[in-house]
Amino acid sequence: MYRRFALLSVLIISSFAFGQGVSTTRPAITGISHMTLYADDLKKSKEFYDGLLGWEQVPAGSVESGVRFYANHLQYIELQFPPSKGLAIRFGGIGFSTSDAERLRRFLGGNGIAVPQAVSVDQKGNEFFQVRDPEGNNVEFTQEGNHAPNAGKATSLRMSTHIIHAGFVAHDRAALDRFYKDLLGFHLYWEGGSSAGHTDWVMMQVPDGTDWLEYMLYLPANPSREQLASAYHFSPGVVSVAELEKRLRQKGWTPSAQERPPLLGLDGKWQLDLFDPDGTRAEFMEFQPVKEPCCSRFTGPQPSPSPNW
Repeated sequence: MYRRFALLSVLIISSFAFGQGVSTTRPAITGISHMTLYADDLKKSKEFYDGLLGWEQVPAGSVESGVRFYANHLQYIELQFPPSKGLAIRFGGIGFSTSDAERLRRFLGGNGIAVPQAVSVDQKGNEFFQVRDPEGNNVEFTQEGNHAPNAGKATSLRMSTHIIHAGFVAHDRAALDRFYKDLLGFHLYWEGGSSAGHTDWVMMQVPDGTDWLEYMLYLPANPSREQLASAYHFSPGVVSVAELEKRLRQKGWTPSAQERPPLLGLDGKWQLDLFDPDGTRAEFMEFQPVKEPCCSRFTGPQPSPSPNW
């Protein structure tokens, strides 16, 4: 709804010839700004994101395609109607915050990435543009304007105030690394697998913050919709998963068959999985590990709650 027409000018990536014709230096990439998901029933989705998670709906009022649910003044989940019925992949794209959208656009263009001819500006004054990564994922970069949404819902009512990471299905780690690591400056934060000698998850931390992107490498050749919805996920951070579960139950939440009890991940952090009405996984995760991680060590700073609105 916000950006549908502005994004029509975005070009499809034609090459990844990095290192050619660099026109500028890369500006800061500070964290995740948003994740776009497809939702079949926006009213049911509102019950989850607004009613259960306590995130601020923008615009307020009736729920229309393009509605956003803010975890904090910068980060949100955006819901859109799917482009076709029965769509198995509910992932529409991921967004990152940058200190200078225009300079980043020129930087990417100078390194062989197809970019739009100019940044777009939405009604809030945010400058943004979109590209595609090597596996065709929509990736948006946003420079925040001076008109962040007003907080109508108390921060204390939110189950989390910081989206600390987001993940998507990945097939070619090397190709993705050339884009996110070599070009954009993301660095390996942690990696691990369910069995020795095998890597299932690769966490790539933004160069100028604590949020990270997770490559989900473990899916079979023909995954089910449920497997896809679990792999394409976002992760709200919390101080205590035990306290989170207590608060959820006070709001009437009871675990579904999918929603397992809290578990200690191989990365040494407690987590609790919830699923929205379309099956997309919200992987609530504690900010700090409680034990040494399996498989590899953390190589970057740990996240923390976002400042109040």
